[in-house]
Order: sequence, then structure tokens, then C-alpha cells
Amino acid sequence: MQFLDEEKVRSLLTYEALIPAVERALIHLSTGKIQQPVRTVLRIPDPASTSGFPLPASSFPLPTGFFALMPAVDEDLMGVKLVTFYERNTTLPTHQAVIQLFSALTGEPLVAMDGRLITEMRTAAVSAIATRLFAPPNARILAILGSGVQARSHLHALRLVRNFSEVRVWSRTPANARRFADETGATPMPSAEDAVRGADVVLGLASVREPLIRGDWLSPHTFVCAVATVTPDRRELDDSAMNAAIIVEFREAALHESGDIIGSGQPIYAELGEILAGSRPAPIGRVVFKSLGVAACDLAAAGAVWRASQNGASPSTKVT
Repeated sequence: MQFLDEEKVRSLLTYEALIPAVERALIHLSTGKIQQPVRTVLRIPDPASTSGFPLPASSFPLPTGFFALMPAVDEDLMGVKLVTFYERNTTLPTHQAVIQLFSALTGEPLVAMDGRLITEMRTAAVSAIATRLFAPPNARILAILGSGVQARSHLHALRLVRNFSEVRVWSRTPANARRFADETGATPMPSAEDAVRGADVVLGLASVREPLIRGDWLSPHTFVCAVATVTPDRRELDDSAMNAAIIVEFREAALHESGDIIGSGQPIYAELGEILAGSRPAPIGRVVFKSLGVAACDLAAAGAVWRASQNGASPSTKVT
């Protein structure tokens, strides 16, 4: 069976094709056309703190991580993403994944592909859709908290839907913020508060355990796209920041997985697909999009890659 590695995926997938594919998937998810359970997550313990391991911790030095299973079925295509998250990785990416596609008509395996880049790009594509919908019409200042892979992909995707005259970046490692600024033309900021105050759009992309984004830093119309935390025991926004219209990809997952929603008790206003489908009106005032990532969007992205490979797409479609 064919396997598409990351470079092949990169040559076949563009944001211009991905954004409408993901938009369609979100509508299908919210209208019940996609079957998708809440992801199954295994927490991989640190052997140094686990008793009963057959090997000494020194000979099995894996960091604590997560291993998740994300299946979905959309019409004639079904697939599953196997994804790991090891936040202490330094020489390897923190997120790594493989996606397997099947025919939903016959059960036949169709193709397997590397899922790291798909995870990166579909996350940014969904954020771009939310920004297009919920950012103030005259939004000009973008604040990015975090300076890693997702910061770069998000800036690329958001620039396709909005024109920002000022991009600010903050990182816990100032050298990383300066490197990102040199590459993108952003302005490095000395603190998260300095980056956020006065911004029209705020991207939360820094891996944190406790709230980083404070409500008293935000204006009444700031749009917050919160991507950094995806487990029930972590938060990136305080209760004041969560005092807004909360939009999610998938209610069931958000109520099960999001520490920001569970901890704040703030009700969910709508799924993103409901807004796109017109079954719920766009909210008025400040909006927080709490992004967790859903299998429906992975399936849409992987399907786009597979169909492009079947059509003999040229590497000239390579994303930059």
C-alpha cells in the first residue's frame, strides 16, 4: 500500500485548497453527516516515576507523552489519525502522526500518510476560518503568543483571510521570538501582556498549564483564538477571558477535553460548523474560539492529499 511521506504531503497540500475542504468538514460535523467519536487518549507515563517497569528508567528515557486515536467517517471516505504529543522533545517534533484512509464503501485500505504536517496545517486552516468569521472587520493588530511551528503556520494562514498592519510576537524564550520576528517581520514584545493589550486578534499558541491570557488585557471586541491547551487539566485563559461567546469545533469533545471550558463553567455558544451552515447567528461582542482539533478536519485534509496524488498533482502546488 502506498505511503506518502511528509515531503510528498507538502507538495500536494495548499492552504488555498485546505481551507474550503476543512470548512465543508466542519459543516458536515455540525449537521451530523460525519461520524466522529471523542478521541481516545492514552497518557504515556514517565518511566522514571513509574514502578514495575521491566527496564531501569535510565535505559528507557522516554519523556511523558500522549498517544491519541482519532477516527472519522465522511460519506465514502473514512480514516484514523494516530498522533503522539511529547512536549519535551527537542530534536524531534512535539507532535507526530500517521493517517490511514479507507473506503467507507468497501472497507478497503486506500493510503497511509505522514500526519505531522497535516496536523500543523489543518489547525491553522481552522483558525483562519474562525478569524475570518469573528475578528473585527477593521482588525489590524495580530498578537501571537508562542513562536514555534504553529506560530509560523498560523501567520501564513491568517494572512490569507485578513490584512494585518502590525504583527506582535511573544515567547518565553526571547531568542525564539526574535528569530520568528526576523523571519516574518513581526515585532517581538517583552511580555504577553504587552503583546495582547490593544490587539484585535490574539493567537494562543504557547504550551502552558496555567492561564496565560487574561481578560483584563482584552478589549470588548478582541477575538481570541485559543489553540495551546487540549486536555482537561490545563488552561490558557482565565475566567475573565472566558467571559465571551465560546465557539468550538465539536461540543462533545470540548465538554470532555477543554480545561478552559470545564474550569470556567462558561457555556458553549455554538460549533464553528453551525455558524458556517447558518443554523446559528454569528455572536455579538467578544468571541473566544477554543480549538481542540477534530478528526473530521484531519480526514478532510488527508482526503485532499490523497485525491491530489491520484490526480497527479504537480509539486508546483507546494506550500511555502
